Amino acid sequence: MRGREYAELEAFVAVVEEGNFRRAAARLRISASSLSQTIGKLEARLGVNLLQRTTRSTSLTEPGKRLFDRFRPAMSEMAIAVEDVMQLQGRPAGTVRLMLPRLALATQIEPWLGAFHEKYPDIVLELGIEDAPLDIIDAGYDLGITLGELLQKDMIALKLGPDIHQLAVASPDYLAAYGVPQTPGDLHGHKCINWRKPGRKKLYNWEFCVDGRWISVAVEGPLIVSHRDTALKAAAQGVGIAFAYWSSRWMQPMIESGSLTPILEEYSPPFPGWYLYYPKQRATPPAVRALIDFLRHCHQEA
Repeated sequence: MRGREYAELEAFVAVVEEGNFRRAAARLRISASSLSQTIGKLEARLGVNLLQRTTRSTSLTEPGKRLFDRFRPAMSEMAIAVEDVMQLQGRPAGTVRLMLPRLALATQIEPWLGAFHEKYPDIVLELGIEDAPLDIIDAGYDLGITLGELLQKDMIALKLGPDIHQLAVASPDYLAAYGVPQTPGDLHGHKCINWRKPGRKKLYNWEFCVDGRWISVAVEGPLIVSHRDTALKAAAQGVGIAFAYWSSRWMQPMIESGSLTPILEEYSPPFPGWYLYYPKQRATPPAVRALIDFLRHCHQEA
């Protein structure tokens, strides 16, 4: 296979994995028009249409699907082979794609970005911030971070850090004006800040443990958000009661400063926290293995 032919196939795989020409072009560091021309040359050389293009989406034709299913694993094997050779020099290299929610980014990854780059300067770490649940394989990621209760089946999982818990919080002024709820059921008489998980239609029901049994409470209030750090900021301004994961990044400073007060703590026990997960495969690329081992070491030391 000549270099030009491989470049065309690499461009084709990038378009399929990214879902559109703009993101694929950014990944390949070329213009969208150049990428379109490259795909056109590939289709002309093969004599078939590989992609169905509309103004809003790009999808595979049947010949395109057959080519993608056969070539993508081969391309991955070639990348692994190159990385294996570089591993002989003791320096893993290549791109590692990690998908994770915003809160996991803040607590599980951001504190160690500098140390990881210093140790592995030849690895390009791509972070995909996705609060909506996605299949990491279909989305083209190597690894993901999610809560233990949301782990996908048939994945290898590594626990990162301790268990976590959610807390209801409100500003001192709000509690002085409207009273302090004593049980989860009391929330029905309060202004609550609702959360809609990205990608979901229904509002999230707040979860508490009562007499050893988990219950869900549907609440009402003047504000609905898709990111719970916004809910915390609104609660600090007296909008109502928020319910969010305890974190040293967002919640803890607001509690320590006195802008938020925890409530219903006895009904909020810990549960399995964050997990790094990745698919079972015959050979894990060295760069991916380097990130796995690095995060394992960081969280053992923390």
